[in-house]
Amino acid sequence: MHAKTDSEVTSLAPSSPTRSPRRPVYYVQSPSRDSHDGEKTTTSFHSTPVISPMGSPPHSHSSMGRHSRESSSSRFSGSLKPGSRKISPNDAPLRGAHRKGNKQWKECDVIEEEGLLEDEEREQGLPRRCYVLAFFVGFFLLFSLFSLILWGASRPQKPKITMKSIRFEQFKIQAGSDFTGVATDMITMNSTVKMIYRNTGTFFGVHVTSTPLDLSFAQITIASGTMKKFHQSRKSQRSLTVIVMGNKVPLYGSGASLSSSTGTTSLPVSLKLSFVVRSRAYVLGKLVKPKFYKKIECDVTFDPKKLNVPISLKKACTYD
Repeated sequence: MHAKTDSEVTSLAPSSPTRSPRRPVYYVQSPSRDSHDGEKTTTSFHSTPVISPMGSPPHSHSSMGRHSRESSSSRFSGSLKPGSRKISPNDAPLRGAHRKGNKQWKECDVIEEEGLLEDEEREQGLPRRCYVLAFFVGFFLLFSLFSLILWGASRPQKPKITMKSIRFEQFKIQAGSDFTGVATDMITMNSTVKMIYRNTGTFFGVHVTSTPLDLSFAQITIASGTMKKFHQSRKSQRSLTVIVMGNKVPLYGSGASLSSSTGTTSLPVSLKLSFVVRSRAYVLGKLVKPKFYKKIECDVTFDPKKLNVPISLKKACTYD
């Protein structure tokens, strides 16, 4: 290449950096004290470079900035409390990962809490159904027990029936024929039966019905009567009168001993009165309704001399 001229050397000489002798750098040591809960105080010195403003090399600005950052960071580290950690820019990725990890943990916590809530709802839903079922079962058992107690308490309180008397107004025997035309003796009679019905129940009324009152001779029903239905309130009684009558009832062979020329018998006639009284109590509506049955049989002797005279039945009847 060509050789440089003196002018070029002269023009380039001022622009080239000239190395000046390295000036001394002075350091100022500033004490800072860190104490922790009464422990022994230690003194740490932080070096701060102080550079003379004159004759500084151009490249010293970067070193000065670096030293100032180091000194400020060292002073900041001295002011931190024990147990604290200095955060550097290199920790930014770690903080991001930490935040991401925290977010994932929070999501996991939310999912777990939702799962726990669903489990609690399932666990709470089952006992509610059990409580409802237990309530109905308990109510049914208590109601059944209460009904059983009422039924048991009502059973001994049976109604009482007392037969008073029977009176014959008519007793007539005559010849005739049945509906097939067979000749036989026919009987016609009319009588009145009196009795007393008493309800001994202390907390319930009763509905009373009865089978027909049959008056029979030699196993042949010669008269019959019907007692009307009625309701008897608790701890009360009433007198009943039932008409027992028969009209031209065929006697067939049994009437041979009763026939006479006068149209009536001259001898006493043994008769039997029988019927069943049915009583039903509605203690608790139609759920508790005890029933009482009383079968009554009375041996009655008809005396032709006591026509239209009441015949006592107090000692002539049996109650079953």
